[in-house]
Amino acid sequence: MAHWFHRNPLKATAPVSFNFYGVAGSPAANKICNDLRTTRARLLEMFTDVTCNPEIIKNATDAYFSLLQGFILSLDGTTQENKMRFIQNFKWTDTLQGNTPSAQQDAVFELVSMAFNVALWYTKFASRLAGKENITEPEAKDVHRSLKVAAGIFKNLKEVHIPRLITPAEKGRDLEPRVIDAYIIQCQAEAQEVTIARAIELKHNATLIAALAFETANFYQKADHTLNTLEPECSSKWRKYLQLKQHFYMAYAYCYHGQTLLASDKCGEAIRSLQEAEKCYSRAEALCKEYRQTKGPGTTAKPSEQLFFLKLGGVIKNTLEKCQRENGFIYFHKVPAEAPQLELKASYGLAEPILFELPSLSEQCTAEVYATFDLTKGAKNDKAKPKEEEVKPVKEPDLKPQKDTGCIVS
Repeated sequence: MAHWFHRNPLKATAPVSFNFYGVAGSPAANKICNDLRTTRARLLEMFTDVTCNPEIIKNATDAYFSLLQGFILSLDGTTQENKMRFIQNFKWTDTLQGNTPSAQQDAVFELVSMAFNVALWYTKFASRLAGKENITEPEAKDVHRSLKVAAGIFKNLKEVHIPRLITPAEKGRDLEPRVIDAYIIQCQAEAQEVTIARAIELKHNATLIAALAFETANFYQKADHTLNTLEPECSSKWRKYLQLKQHFYMAYAYCYHGQTLLASDKCGEAIRSLQEAEKCYSRAEALCKEYRQTKGPGTTAKPSEQLFFLKLGGVIKNTLEKCQRENGFIYFHKVPAEAPQLELKASYGLAEPILFELPSLSEQCTAEVYATFDLTKGAKNDKAKPKEEEVKPVKEPDLKPQKDTGCIVS
């Protein structure tokens, strides 16, 4: 398959001790605090462990979030906020803002920031698998599913949890609508790339492939437009990726639409469609160079040298030459001056986000244990509080795109 996907860096966070100095007034309350600290640390470790898989990450996520909800959900039978929600300060960086963290004293901020990183992990897992040589069919399905899981997490955060924050996200930060919308749409578009590869490999009809490619190009365009009001220094590289993928899949759409026209004996229109495919492909090639030269957050690669990119160039060239030969021998059709209007709708294969749900509240978090947390006993120990921890960048594994042999999913 040998797909290549741009990836922004993981969010970094300061360590959190959950050490509440007398507020936790029972052994059971202390155990919750200790378990929060250890499950959080374990989940953060998983993000950079290349042996980690979706099952491991889900178990680690559930272990932490089932406890963290004990500081968010109402446990005393009233509609009032959980008294523990605002006791701990959390610091997180943002994927586009370098190492400058945001901080909020709010367990909901921690929930959405950590879940955001979980979604990013799924996108990076998918990217790592998709770039492998000789990818198997189950692995291709894992890529497809992981991207839809990530889209579902981002969508759930946007619709359910981010609106609960007391302090709204600042402009350009991960939790603001433009950024999170771009992530949702990108995940859906990339999932559809896997579908297109599968459809081509199984020799589905050209009409379906053209429609899927057209829908995918539109997704990339929509994601790019979502980011067009962000500061260029933090979004330019990401936007170049979205633009090059848009033109690449428009080239796909015109190429396969041309095949459909040729099969319908509309050879002149087919030639014009293939000429437009060449034009889109050339624009994508130019954007690949611009992407490499643009500074900003995210991976560095040479997308125009990837096999998935080179292969399409060959398909367009060969199909156009075939159309021109047929027109010279059989059809003698005039080639229209205007490119055909693509009004293609895919009936199948569109990627929808997979619904994300938080795990159930941990059995440790009962109303009885909750009652033993006493906020009045925390203030007198202020002097004993440690210095604020700094936020260190995440050292991510170096995942360079592998050289592909040309094998595709069988």
